[in-house]
Amino acid sequence: QVQVVESGGGLVQAGGSLRLSCAASGSIFSINMMGWYRQAPGKERELVAQITSGGSTNYADSVKGRFTISRDNAKNTVYLQMNSLKPEDTAVYYCGAHVRGTEGSPLYRYWGQGTQVTVSS
Repeated sequence: QVQVVESGGGLVQAGGSLRLSCAASGSIFSINMMGWYRQAPGKERELVAQITSGGSTNYADSVKGRFTISRDNAKNTVYLQMNSLKPEDTAVYYCGAHVRGTEGSPLYRYWGQGTQVTVSS
């Protein structure tokens, strides 16, 4: 069993910053991709940023230059530094981790419970 737990959400004014953290624990052999996704009310979940175990990153166009994803492989933890926040960044942010439970087993994506980010204008 694998647990994924996010933290760091909250309420911030436009132009402010927040840092999200996500830690995976449990029966983990290795983690491939880790990423942040968000879902605003009435909208589908969308990719925000993702990072491979080797450090390659990918960002949604809407957050490029404002958000930075990073990762600590030793701690199975991924971070999302969010700067210059806008009201349209308001959403529930979810962490996803592509986990291999044992050597040679297939990858499976585990989700956290989500953390609310609210940006006031």
